[in-house]
Amino acid sequence: MESKKNTNVDVGRNSSIYFAVGLNVMLLLTWMALEHKSYDRAITQIDILQLSDQIEEDIPITTINIPPPPPPPQITEAITVIEDVEEVKETIVRSTEINMDDVIEAVAVEDVVVEEVEEDIVVPFSVIEKVPVFPGCKGNNEELKACFQEKMQEHLKKHFKYPEVASELGIYGKVFVLFQIDKTGTVTKIQSRGPDKILEAEAERIISLLPKMEPGKQRNKPVAVPYSIPINFKLVLNN
Repeated sequence: MESKKNTNVDVGRNSSIYFAVGLNVMLLLTWMALEHKSYDRAITQIDILQLSDQIEEDIPITTINIPPPPPPPQITEAITVIEDVEEVKETIVRSTEINMDDVIEAVAVEDVVVEEVEEDIVVPFSVIEKVPVFPGCKGNNEELKACFQEKMQEHLKKHFKYPEVASELGIYGKVFVLFQIDKTGTVTKIQSRGPDKILEAEAERIISLLPKMEPGKQRNKPVAVPYSIPINFKLVLNN
């Protein structure tokens, strides 16, 4: 036998609707509880008392007496009477241009003397027509070259002196000396390049003692002749 249920009397018929309504009511109450603000009654009363006890003070109005600006200075125009100036006569400006009718006077010009300036011609020792003649040398140009170099070596050996300071400091090396035998046969323009200033000074001293020579000639005219020679400074160790 089947049981008959009345759907209108069923308790769980609208349970989902009741659950949803109840949930929304609880959420609303919770939100209102969180948003509710409360104030401390004692602090509120103190603030009210403080506001009622304020005293209004009147700020006195002060006036500052500013003196008026000084009046602008009065400018008086000074009128000066200028006496009559003497009339200036106009000067006639003559033109410097020459017309066809002008006569030009002839001016005598003295003879101009032109002085010849001799140039210092420098000819290398290897290509000069006649080399400088060292005192005591004779022969043709090739013989004079060989004699010049031989006399130079003799001169170096005769006047060579090793500097004591360089010897004590152990300074040695080769010094290249460049000098010039000018058109009068005098040794000039001595220059040197070496490992130390002490050796350079000694090499220049030796070359400065060279005697005066017969100058070299190019096309039978005396010319300056440059010459270079190496001087080797060696230290000899005594055992």
